[in-house]
Amino acid sequence: MSRRDIYYWKCDRPAAFHGTQSRDEVDANLAAQLEKELCRHFDTKNVVLSPGAGQGNHLTWNADVDEKPLFVRVENGPEKDAHLAVESALLDRVRAAGVVTPRVFGCDASRSRVSFAWQALERISAPDLNHWFKQETLEVPKIAFEIGVAVAKWQAITFEGFGVLDEHLRGYRASYADYFHLRLDEHLRFLTNRGFLANADEIRAEVENHRALLELPQGCLVHKDLALWNILGTHDEISAFIDFDDAISGDPMDDLSLLACFHDAAFLRKAFEGYQSVRALPEEHVRRFWLHLLRNMMVKAVIRIGAGYFDRDDGFFLIGSGSSGASLRETTLSKLATALRGLREGSGLDIL
Repeated sequence: MSRRDIYYWKCDRPAAFHGTQSRDEVDANLAAQLEKELCRHFDTKNVVLSPGAGQGNHLTWNADVDEKPLFVRVENGPEKDAHLAVESALLDRVRAAGVVTPRVFGCDASRSRVSFAWQALERISAPDLNHWFKQETLEVPKIAFEIGVAVAKWQAITFEGFGVLDEHLRGYRASYADYFHLRLDEHLRFLTNRGFLANADEIRAEVENHRALLELPQGCLVHKDLALWNILGTHDEISAFIDFDDAISGDPMDDLSLLACFHDAAFLRKAFEGYQSVRALPEEHVRRFWLHLLRNMMVKAVIRIGAGYFDRDDGFFLIGSGSSGASLRETTLSKLATALRGLREGSGLDIL
């Protein structure tokens, strides 16, 4: 399965939204196969599995292998996707760039022995930062600054090509504009047909008005799913950045725009400060920020509608304490409108 024609895996994969719905009990046969594979890989008979706490689109387990604590992710989608091997290589590259990530102790995405791909990571004994954020105990200014620093550091990693990365860590697309426009019409059509958007033509025209911003000479590493639930740590310290499964070769402002999908101007200012403590902001960074926020909010709207997120309650990781799926829907619409306005007017962060 090639990701060449994928803009964002969760909604563009052939089995769209696989793993984003509420799951039934995991097939005991799969767990038994995984245990056997880990025993083979680590040459031991001492493997103990227990359910993991992952909230993404992978199946997850905690594993104790000869009493070594590991975190195991499994991709069992029908596409036979092998991208966990790409992500494993990226985790090592990001750590070498000075950003802490879990160490990879094993990965097999070949599906030559079992029907699924698996990855065994260092288990880090810290919750994700969204845990502290929802409890209103997160040291937001400090953490936002440190996130900006990390983004600037991993942007030292550059690639040939653009978009989703292949097994050689090269982007599949020849130009960034080509990647940016992948599935754009399809996403807008989906949002229109589901009664969520009434201004798709206006959005499409504004993107076209700023096509020149997409003329990048080279792409840098973009996490592409940067959010507090993909960062582990305490209320005031980051322990690790995780889940680079959706990483691409792209624009320097993309990850910063992803933070704006969830956070306000104060958070973004601190993230920008952290970023600028390491590297300068790129040319036209303001409109590039809004352009990517607009694109990212389209994708998030597609996922939230397709996976039924607007029907969830505040027990769901995306929904704040005391809020509801209806409020998430309104926030999603509001962020889209703000991004469109920001792109058109070249606004500052204050409108977030």
